[in-house]
Amino acid sequence: MSRIGRRPIQLPEGTRVEIKDGEVFVSGPKGSLKRQILPGIEVRTENNMILVRRKDDEKMTRAFHGLMRTLIANMVEGVNRGFEKKLEIVGLGYRVERKGKDLVFYLGYSHPVHFSLPEGVRAEVEKQNIVTISGMDKELVGTVAAKIRRLREPDVYKNKGIKYVGEVLRKKAGKSGK
Repeated sequence: MSRIGRRPIQLPEGTRVEIKDGEVFVSGPKGSLKRQILPGIEVRTENNMILVRRKDDEKMTRAFHGLMRTLIANMVEGVNRGFEKKLEIVGLGYRVERKGKDLVFYLGYSHPVHFSLPEGVRAEVEKQNIVTISGMDKELVGTVAAKIRRLREPDVYKNKGIKYVGEVLRKKAGKSGK
């Protein structure tokens, strides 16, 4: 049995959970989220806790058990505290600015790169080189941060690009001339 899947999820004060038609609805102070329950998994609420159980012992059901529990736990944390990722833009002349709902990146290309934020994700720009992506849905926040990082991935030879704050890049030596 999954060690993670067996652990109950404690519901904080002010969080409501509703389970119907094969979906889990979680609402809290920051908003509400919903997710489809994976096949073979049963989700129940009991004594201000959410319990995730398997209906059978098939291989795919065992694989989904811990995953479903973690997804629901992330939903509960998201509607209460939210998630955030910080990105740092490193490079001479590289910068970002906010224009309405979009972010405009200047990354050494011949043109500025416009990036539209999806619904449910917010971005704040600090000092023209740090972007904070935040929202309730952990998966969506991570995906948006990864897409922004992909606009100019960090170069290990020049130490330039978009990287996560705290990410350590080891600079490589270039070719040695004769």
